[in-house]
Amino acid sequence: MPGSNSAAAEKVKPAASPAADKPAEIAGNISYHAQYSPHFSPLAFGPEEAFYATAESVRDHLIERWNDTYVHFHKTDPKQTYYLSMEYLQGRALTNAVGNLGITGAYAEAVKKFGYELEALVGQEKDAALGNGGLGRLASCFLDSMATLNLPAWGYGLRYRYGLFKQVITKEGQEEMAEDWLDKFSPWEIPRHDVVFPVRFFGHVEILPDGSRKWVGGEVLKALAYDVPIPGYKTKNAISLRLWEAKATAEDFNLFQFNDGQYESSAQLHARAEQICAVLYPGDATEEGKLLRLKQQFFLCSASLQDMIARFKERKADRVSGKWSEFPSKVAVQLNDTHPTLAIPELMRLLMDEEGLGWDEAWDITYRTVSYTNHTVLPEALEKWSQIVMRKLLPRHMEIIEEIDKRFREMVISKHKEMEGKIDSMKVLDGSNPQKPVVRMANLCVVSSHSVNGVAELHSNILKQELFADYVSIWPNKFQNKTNGITPRRWLKFCNPELSEIITKWLKTDQWTSDLDLLTGLRKFADDEKLHAEWAAAKLACKKRLAKHVLDATGVTIDPNSLFDIQIKRIHEYKRQLLNILGAVYRYKKLKEMSAEEKQKVTPRTVMIGGKAFATYTNAKRIVKLVNDVGAVVNNDPEVNKCLKV
Repeated sequence: MPGSNSAAAEKVKPAASPAADKPAEIAGNISYHAQYSPHFSPLAFGPEEAFYATAESVRDHLIERWNDTYVHFHKTDPKQTYYLSMEYLQGRALTNAVGNLGITGAYAEAVKKFGYELEALVGQEKDAALGNGGLGRLASCFLDSMATLNLPAWGYGLRYRYGLFKQVITKEGQEEMAEDWLDKFSPWEIPRHDVVFPVRFFGHVEILPDGSRKWVGGEVLKALAYDVPIPGYKTKNAISLRLWEAKATAEDFNLFQFNDGQYESSAQLHARAEQICAVLYPGDATEEGKLLRLKQQFFLCSASLQDMIARFKERKADRVSGKWSEFPSKVAVQLNDTHPTLAIPELMRLLMDEEGLGWDEAWDITYRTVSYTNHTVLPEALEKWSQIVMRKLLPRHMEIIEEIDKRFREMVISKHKEMEGKIDSMKVLDGSNPQKPVVRMANLCVVSSHSVNGVAELHSNILKQELFADYVSIWPNKFQNKTNGITPRRWLKFCNPELSEIITKWLKTDQWTSDLDLLTGLRKFADDEKLHAEWAAAKLACKKRLAKHVLDATGVTIDPNSLFDIQIKRIHEYKRQLLNILGAVYRYKKLKEMSAEEKQKVTPRTVMIGGKAFATYTNAKRIVKLVNDVGAVVNNDPEVNKCLKV
């Protein structure tokens, strides 16, 4: 029988109870979803089926809070933050959701009635493949933090069908396969068939009789919203991560061609729509790849801005004045790196061409609405897009960018004569190579945003003193620092419950979970040997858990008492994984030269390096292969593998 726990499930009476917080009621709600939100055979109730039913019962809690939050903010009409990011590295949602809702214990008891441990069901969940590195994790941590702080905020992203890729390690190194996180479905997302916006590509610009301009023609796709509720910690606030999926309509399907046997031709637009949200960061070595990436970025920006404007108009009807000048006092758009830069010309276009505003008013609104977060000073990461590709795909936006650049240069010459010699490096459009003129996206962000921030004090200082130093001379108050952090709920309280309990015990409060400054209260116990012992025991328990996971995943046995040296980052030359593995090679060489007595004095070390190399980044993939090759040698050498594992 497919579901070994079906008999236990049959004993639990199904009862819809969205707000259930007692184990028996929760179990009834889980049973209800297993029977009446069916995705599997009614005879099966294995771990996978139990996970989905459990997740859907948790989603009931989230939807109740989510609806209440939306209604509350609709009535109070506060200024709302809209976070635009190409990535969200969410991680598994079940543990985080029940933890933030304060019902972990009740759910653990409830699933036992079906013969399961909560941790076993958590292991059934597939990570949402919406991100890759720190950029995406920061975005997700921000959403968790804003929800916990009861801030009115939205996250906007794309619903990638296959993610970046699933990494498979072979003798040849890294191989890439499509992620399968949506092969069945995500229990957390809610399709919003009432939230659909048109997004145009290509076409041309028409000049109307009154002199105004209109973008027409080309191809038009639909952006369909999928909402993921994000619960705050110990609060009723639940905000939204809104993900867009690209769709073509039935009208775009050529039935005549299909019946004529021209199957591929009949659904060309449907195929192109699927490409937009197929993968995160498609390869851009070809012109087609570059065009697809630019399509992705614009699709995110256009759909999101149309949604914001629709919400502003909806709530504007309830306000006394309802003027467009109020837009920046109700809408704050935060660009997470340069990927959503096209929000700037798109907001200008929507305000001028669709809403009838003049340039000056539209520019004032855009400038006061948009803020830009810079994440890196690496030249390769400061995006530059071909003006030729931009003009082909987004002709109206290229006109607007040209006007922004022209007005910026005129402003510098008229008001900052001393900076005239620096214009070439500051301007938005770079034509220094006439064969390959480009749009400098970071420059466009700086020129068009009222606020620019780095993500650490050192980084922000480099921005002000080096990368954007010339702009600082013009706008000294525009640049600021926002030191990034991580959510202590996911990354301490939920993932390390042993240590969390110790901290709470010694501080005599769990308020540190939402106020990390309280951790300074541990300083007075710094010399307490009892705390040392408890801390070490919690650490060892976690190391044993990790050692078991490594054994299950790789077949390599590691010593929990060894020093764990761990680096988990996307694989990149500047992230220095190469330096790290060369350090391990050096240790191996020295160990081989030691006597048995000398080795006994060495602290055993386990070096763990994790991360993905982009499919087209050859040197990064070589590093992945080197790490695994070194591990194969070190871990199979009985002379050293008690002192070193890789």
